[in-house]
Amino acid sequence: MGQTTLQKEYLPGCIRTIACIGHGGSGKTTFAEAALFAAGMTNRQGKVDDGSSQSDYHHDEIERHISINSSILVADVDGTKINLLDTPGYSDFTGEVKASLRVSETALVFVKSFEGVEVGTEIVWRYVEEYGNAALFVIGKIDHDNADFAKTVAAIKDRFSNDAVVAAFPVGKGPGFTSVVDVITMKLLTFTAGGNGKFTEGPVPADLQEETQRLHEELIEKVAESDEDLLNKFFENGTLVDDEIIAGMKRGILDRKIFPIFAAAPSINVGVQNILNFVSRYCPAPTDRLTVKAHEAGSDKETDVKINPAGPPALFVFKTVSESHVGELSFFKVYSGVINAGMDMLNESNNKSERLGQIYLMNGRDRKEATKLYAGDIGAVVKLKDTHTNNTLSSKAFPIVFPPTVFPDPVISLAILPKSKGEEDKIGNGLHTLHEEDPTFVVRYDPETKQTVISGQGELHLVIVINRLKEKFGVDVEMVEPRIPFKETIKGVVPDVEYKHKKQSGGRGQYGHVHLKIEPKPRGSGFEFDDAIVGGVVPGRFVPAVEKGIVDAMVTGVIAGYQVIDVKATLHYGSYHDVDSDEMSFKIAGKMAFRKGFKDARPILLEPIYEVEVAVPEEYMGDVMGDLSSRRGKILGMDSNGSAQVIKALVPLKELHRYSTTLRSMTQGRGLHRQKMSHYDEVPHDVAAKIIDEYEKSKQAEE
Repeated sequence: MGQTTLQKEYLPGCIRTIACIGHGGSGKTTFAEAALFAAGMTNRQGKVDDGSSQSDYHHDEIERHISINSSILVADVDGTKINLLDTPGYSDFTGEVKASLRVSETALVFVKSFEGVEVGTEIVWRYVEEYGNAALFVIGKIDHDNADFAKTVAAIKDRFSNDAVVAAFPVGKGPGFTSVVDVITMKLLTFTAGGNGKFTEGPVPADLQEETQRLHEELIEKVAESDEDLLNKFFENGTLVDDEIIAGMKRGILDRKIFPIFAAAPSINVGVQNILNFVSRYCPAPTDRLTVKAHEAGSDKETDVKINPAGPPALFVFKTVSESHVGELSFFKVYSGVINAGMDMLNESNNKSERLGQIYLMNGRDRKEATKLYAGDIGAVVKLKDTHTNNTLSSKAFPIVFPPTVFPDPVISLAILPKSKGEEDKIGNGLHTLHEEDPTFVVRYDPETKQTVISGQGELHLVIVINRLKEKFGVDVEMVEPRIPFKETIKGVVPDVEYKHKKQSGGRGQYGHVHLKIEPKPRGSGFEFDDAIVGGVVPGRFVPAVEKGIVDAMVTGVIAGYQVIDVKATLHYGSYHDVDSDEMSFKIAGKMAFRKGFKDARPILLEPIYEVEVAVPEEYMGDVMGDLSSRRGKILGMDSNGSAQVIKALVPLKELHRYSTTLRSMTQGRGLHRQKMSHYDEVPHDVAAKIIDEYEKSKQAEE
């Protein structure tokens, strides 16, 4: 069998872009490989397990047998170009899912036939709702002995939408599975297990005719309900004719009023080709959406951009990767006009000009040069100078900016230390580049803890990033637990603390003498300094120096070396010397008086408290809640979201180190969490005593 080649150009009406999404291990990559083989794009079906897949081609994906990056694969089905975006299922790489859905008209949601709807399925479905994608469900792995198609259909309807309706159901299950019934055409489709995905059509067996008729009628009713005119015709005639079914199905899928469900076993290429045919025939083309939202460059004024090849050129960069031997590849979607190699465009996000170099059509690891791409299509361009993920390029006469993809907040943070001295700049540049490639990876320098902190979607995510730092930039770092940015404050009032700084050593001496009142302020209100000097006992020119000394003491901390917050210091008395007093003397006096008074004002440590939301299947609730309590967590409440129970809690950051890893191992990978800073609260006395003791010991060791 010869390979099918792509045409040179595809107009918007002949393009379909679908994102394959679902929980890890639900069969997305296997489906994509089967689709390429069935469409004749490859000579054999690649496999994840032996590293031969077209999609998972990076060595870290081959090594781990999971998708880490989303890949673009392309199949031609009867002159329709189907862009398949194969996304990772592992939650560490959820940003790839959002970026892919953002540029897809349709989501292909994969659900395992024997495990049903999982937490990861529900997470990605929320993204589908956020972007308003059309959606089809693929119940995969029907060749598994424990497959239960009917139960999985019921779960899909229950968790996602009652508008989910069966379009193809399996005949049997387990290793002998080779046939599905097409509910629309009411035909039996028979495949060759392990073949090239082609099928033969035949009549539905007698024992399945009643079930086929029932599902056919349910589908027709769902099509009729999606449109008022069709509903009237349905009531008049009791059914719909073929043309009405086709038009109604297209419109219903586009308007998210119909979510067809298919049965398949992609590993043996059964039930894949008919899904591709369905996508080609019924799923939305880019132009079916008519317009996309943007705003005018330099303003917040919204504008609608028509998805029209005759319009001015505009594209959105949704993903950036560095490929060895090629350099940086920017993946983009054309929203307006026609994009040509050599075209000059303006990056409206930073006002920099860009000349497009070679434009590629991507097919996993393979690249094919293209001369032009029309509105609605997806491609890649090499070596853009100043353009990164989430940037818009458009013609100078069409200054617009497409809204950025909003990526999920990080769930884990680790600090990094260079393994060799003098590589800080190289590390900084490398980390910055890796963030440009993957915005879900965040890097920052924390001036309080004096550490470079990297954050991401999970421990594996950060391990992969650090591996890439070593491979691409030749620098190695160690990941360590980040220091916690504790704060110091007081609970008591010291009405008067005195400190006299006096030094005499021949010649001019030093003299500064202050009396301070120190008191607490409400949480979050900051520092206040009050000058209450009467009669010039401390000359006005020295008062700012006293404040500076206090601020110095606050920055370095008093009891444990952490920043002091929410205090008021009042300078109310003191004295000076005509010759020996100077700013430095009063700065030292202010600093020492504050430190002395702070220790007498019932000092406490404060710690950052995070709001944590954990989504887990019900059977893990007890374990997870017990674990949160053992981390000094305070449970705020529980909620249910489909099959997942959502636990909300307040947990000290100190207790959340590597929590995402612990949660996954406790829930067999089915638990997910999100965390965000809430407030600062007092550290319990026993915990604080330990931290203060460690600080004292470290100071003694330094001395």
